[in-house]
Amino acid sequence: MTRAVVPADLDDLVRSVGAALDGAGPAVAPVPLLPFRGAGRPGAVDLPPGTALVLRTSGSTGDPREVLLTAAAVRASGAATHERLGGPGHWLLTLPATHVAGVQVVARAHAAGRGLTAAPAGEPFTPRGFADLVARSPHGERRYVSLVPTQLHRLVAAADAGDDDGAAGLDALCALDAVLLGGAATPPVLLRRAREAGARVVTTYGMTETSGGCVYDGVPLPGARVRLVLSTAQDGAGVVELAGPFLATGYRGAPDATAAAFRTDDDGTRWFRTSDLGRLDGPPGGPVLAVLGRADDVVVTGGVNVAPAAVEDVVTEVDGVGEACVVGVPHAEWGQEVVAVVTLRDAARGDDVPDGAAPVADAPADLVAAVRARVADRLERPAAPRRVLVVPGLPRRGPGKVDRAAVARLAAAHVAAPGG
Repeated sequence: MTRAVVPADLDDLVRSVGAALDGAGPAVAPVPLLPFRGAGRPGAVDLPPGTALVLRTSGSTGDPREVLLTAAAVRASGAATHERLGGPGHWLLTLPATHVAGVQVVARAHAAGRGLTAAPAGEPFTPRGFADLVARSPHGERRYVSLVPTQLHRLVAAADAGDDDGAAGLDALCALDAVLLGGAATPPVLLRRAREAGARVVTTYGMTETSGGCVYDGVPLPGARVRLVLSTAQDGAGVVELAGPFLATGYRGAPDATAAAFRTDDDGTRWFRTSDLGRLDGPPGGPVLAVLGRADDVVVTGGVNVAPAAVEDVVTEVDGVGEACVVGVPHAEWGQEVVAVVTLRDAARGDDVPDGAAPVADAPADLVAAVRARVADRLERPAAPRRVLVVPGLPRRGPGKVDRAAVARLAAAHVAAPGG
């Protein structure tokens, strides 16, 4: 029976992932496998031949799944990444190696053969720690790192505040040959600020089922394909589907979920249907994918469909706003009202806020007015948030991902409370 090993620590994971990708070792599961119904013990379900990695999703649907990736898929992803970035390089690891982004850094480093410099296990991400990490990496060759937007925000915010460690962290970032940024949507103002400082930021789009990012700066990697399944949720938008040699085999022990997510065309092309809405902009010969957010995140207010991601991009351009998450809250007249939950740019940072633990306050009237005016001007009036709430930090799930469901619960509870 094909089984998966669970590495004891990062060094063990690096060795085990390398062996699995080379066909010299068993499949690797960075975290213990979920109990499988009907099996005698966890992990007792057989894995398909060729499985190299078993990675757990962050469970955005409330039903965590384990994704099966072959060595061929992971190697293809790494090769395409290095081709797009200009060649193999030395990788820096700042992300937990329990999710696809972190494990892919390990896999790419193994494929490149240029080594890996990892942040100390268990230490929080700080500008000074990042500067020290870059300083420990070898100079004189290409160097790459993968970050999530929260990490980039900390580097830029600290530098803009005049903090010496922040300046050192941003300088270190700009010394790297490429900064892959994914895991969550990036506010355009943050991306623009980092690039203006000299950081070579490349936005990535993908998920565990595609061996991580397979669309860079809106353009598919070599071998990847993108198409849209037309939707009525938004003009010109559709549900994003992805194809290429990077696709997962499926979900461990979940044949029905696998059949629903992975479909094969008559010509033999296998596609993965995401839960995201997207739009293809530009000429037919070279369109660029713009991801609009999850299809089930759309807020319907007064019969108008509002894409939260588009509103968030505008809200974060307002002076004083740090991060933003836009959700719908039940409303007797409108069905849902649009609510923006934000952090303040100059406030003390709130990290890893547990679900329901963040204190929520109504934003000052002048901030609400600025947000509403900016959104109404840039998008349309129904998209303008009727409420703006302030929290010290946004709840998270997985590396860098905002827990939108938890934010919606916070907003709904505040609105429903006396005086809310």
